[in-house]
Amino acid sequence: MTETKYEFGLDTFGDLAFQDDGTPLNGDETLRQVIKEAKLADDLGIYRIALGEHHRPEFAISSPEVVLGAMAAVTKNIKLGTAVTVLSSDDPVRVFERFSTLHGLSHGREEIMLGRGSFTESFPLFGFNLEDYNGLFEEKIAMWQKLLEGKPMNWTGKYTQKLTDTTVYPKLPSGETISTSLAVGGSPESIIRAVAYDIPVVIAIIGGEPVRFRPYVDLYKKGRRAVQKA
Repeated sequence: MTETKYEFGLDTFGDLAFQDDGTPLNGDETLRQVIKEAKLADDLGIYRIALGEHHRPEFAISSPEVVLGAMAAVTKNIKLGTAVTVLSSDDPVRVFERFSTLHGLSHGREEIMLGRGSFTESFPLFGFNLEDYNGLFEEKIAMWQKLLEGKPMNWTGKYTQKLTDTTVYPKLPSGETISTSLAVGGSPESIIRAVAYDIPVVIAIIGGEPVRFRPYVDLYKKGRRAVQKA
């Protein structure tokens, strides 16, 4: 009989919390509570903790990598990731620099989950047009994969900067990489896109019975087998 392995983890958006008497905590104290949560999870042997990125009044975490860096200083084993990094409205080079920095701080425990986000407030905030929603993601994820190769970058894009024989720092140690996955909301198109990118997929089950997402898992596996045979 094949043994099934389960990995238990936590995720949080840094929701603004309330004290027992109903008094709301401010953003600063909420962030400190999230750090304590990571420390406790590490002590209990939880496998990973992942932080969402939002730019809204009800959430305290707009810069997950900063918070993950603080977590790295007080934990030893737990995987430290995002859920998700909204790559479409960010600069892949800066994202790589932040995560390669986190790689050093955490001794390689960092994980990045790339996604297009369930909210869109980051697009106008950082000067991006929602009409370019798909094009931004397609180009930037291709740039991210190129960055992971660790070689001097030669790149020209429509939405991204031109790089000529450019080395991005800090460099990852030889033979090491940043653990990368792609978050999808549960559509066949998103699953096929993940297969095309050759990136492990994470399906966000925000509501409903988990079993109804099984066809998407099967589709991903079928697509991966087809790519491997090609």
